[in-house]
Amino acid sequence: MAFAGKPRRVLVIVENLPSPFDRRVWQESTTLRDAGYEVTIICPTGKGYEKAFEVVEGIHIYRHNLPMEAEGAIGYALEYSAALFWEFVLAWKVLFKRGFDVIHACNPPDLIFLVGGFFKIFLGKKFLFDHHDINPELYEAKFNRRDFFHKLMVLFERLTFKTANVSIATNESYKRIAIERGGMEPNKVFVVRSGPKLDRLRIVPPVEALKRGRKHLVGYVGVMGKQEGIDSLLRAAAHIVHKLGRQDVHFGLVGGGTSLDEMKAYAQEIGISDYVTFTGRVPDQELLDMLNTADVCVNPDVANEMNDKSTMNKIMEYMALGKPIVQFDLTEGHFSAQEASLYARHNDVEDMAAKIIELLDDPEMRQRMGEFARNRVINELEWQYEVPKLLAAYEELFRK
Repeated sequence: MAFAGKPRRVLVIVENLPSPFDRRVWQESTTLRDAGYEVTIICPTGKGYEKAFEVVEGIHIYRHNLPMEAEGAIGYALEYSAALFWEFVLAWKVLFKRGFDVIHACNPPDLIFLVGGFFKIFLGKKFLFDHHDINPELYEAKFNRRDFFHKLMVLFERLTFKTANVSIATNESYKRIAIERGGMEPNKVFVVRSGPKLDRLRIVPPVEALKRGRKHLVGYVGVMGKQEGIDSLLRAAAHIVHKLGRQDVHFGLVGGGTSLDEMKAYAQEIGISDYVTFTGRVPDQELLDMLNTADVCVNPDVANEMNDKSTMNKIMEYMALGKPIVQFDLTEGHFSAQEASLYARHNDVEDMAAKIIELLDDPEMRQRMGEFARNRVINELEWQYEVPKLLAAYEELFRK
């Protein structure tokens, strides 16, 4: 895509993960770069991404520190306040050094509209909202209540949509929220799914040592947080080991997060620590080694409003590597995986355990489901199919 005169300039603001670690943000940013946009990113620092500024593959990245990884109301207030401060300061820095025409805001949280709204109102910049998480449902999933703060989440979400010139949704459920709860016009909302890139998710030989001497490996990749259902997965593992007497199964869990230490302690408490490997956050190669070695991959996200409406990147990554999946039967998870998954009853860990064993004991079923998964990604879900949708959203954004 060529632009007459000066290239269009995009400032991406993301708070919860550093770039280029955040895969969706990086795929969007490199796609825009390839289409002729000048792209700058503001994001937090993180393990392996400590530099305050660097240029990666032609994209300028400004990073800021956060005081802590939030837990509780005070922790979130400190994190969000610090993030907003640095986002505002760095946005001015980018404005003077490189300039920008649009702020592309990636939630959570739904507070970046304060930065985007300022530059929209006073300097005429455009504001695009990239809707990654439904924060009212996320709050309810974490704290199990609808109180004043839940109402505040709904308000912030509404104000974000009100500020946005265009919104991007990760699936049809999120698009409905943008229209019905956010009040956006349907022609201003574009569904851009988080499709995997097969040049990163490569099929490589298994590493048998990761099975720790056992016959089977069950793999998981994702955040170790309260709403991810890791405790459910561990209870399913305990049922497999202790109740079903299957000592030939090992579990490899890849990812970091606020609940990692708590989940390690819980595995010890229920007597399965010898059957579970927690890697923490690891480089791509170690993630690929674990998933390529896994016979079955799991998504233990519990059945609630947030998870039912959300598309989980881990599902796409499992499918890209041709892995059969076990998960609870949730709307968007079912849409993504289709015949690549077995679906356990909502929040029933014993049924999840039974589905895992069913797959482990049936190699032909695993192969059939894995082939379906890989082909669905190649033919329908890979990132290349989302590129035109992202560029269409930007064309609408700049349409006079």
